[in-house]
Amino acid sequence: MMKRLILNLISAFLIIGIGILYYYATENNLVNPFLFPKVSAITKAFHKNQDLMLVNLLSSLGMMVPSILISLTLALTVGIILGRNATLREILHPILYIFSVVPSILLSPFVLLLAPDFWTASVFLIVYGTVWSTLFATITGIMTIDKRYLDKAATLELKGLKKITKVILPAASPSILAGFVNSLRSTFVMLVYAEMYGSRYGMGFFVKKYTDFSLYDHAWGGFLFMVLILVIVMQIFDRLKEYLLRWTID
Repeated sequence: MMKRLILNLISAFLIIGIGILYYYATENNLVNPFLFPKVSAITKAFHKNQDLMLVNLLSSLGMMVPSILISLTLALTVGIILGRNATLREILHPILYIFSVVPSILLSPFVLLLAPDFWTASVFLIVYGTVWSTLFATITGIMTIDKRYLDKAATLELKGLKKITKVILPAASPSILAGFVNSLRSTFVMLVYAEMYGSRYGMGFFVKKYTDFSLYDHAWGGFLFMVLILVIVMQIFDRLKEYLLRWTID
């Protein structure tokens, strides 16, 4: 507990130090004032656009949450099937690997033409770009389950869905959750990309809009707001991960 507190304090001091360095550099004209506006200008722009930022945040969440749920459902479903079936795994794993190395950004021109609307295209690209980490982590986690757990499940005559929910998923959860956190980071990247190049709302759209207008104080305000939201979301999931894995050895 004490070690974690000390590490958090060090991180906080580093963040504060970066803020102080930026303030000093901008106040003393050590950097381009056009691209790096003063802290007072960024603060003013933030307060001016806070209602608009909230609208953009809700728009981003409206695209991100369904994408995460679809991605997680696909990853767990396919991962459980392939993790438990060696024959299917040998056949499909190389194919999945080939698809996983294709960047979803390269598919965007085709998806935008084929999808019925931009929202559907964006969700598809986000899911395609983020599902792989959780999927492969699920397969690996199930493949490496200690055989003793499976033997005890057989002794208790656990089968089907009960065996999956009571034995397989809990035993594989360290690997699955690690993959899911990595997928979550990729989700943010694809979300911002989708919003910056076609959306009318969203955190990524807000930043690109004001950079196109060369209003960098507004862009910086939106950027910092976006980073703050992403850090909060990641912290929530990290805490949830620690809670779910409290039975493991740190």
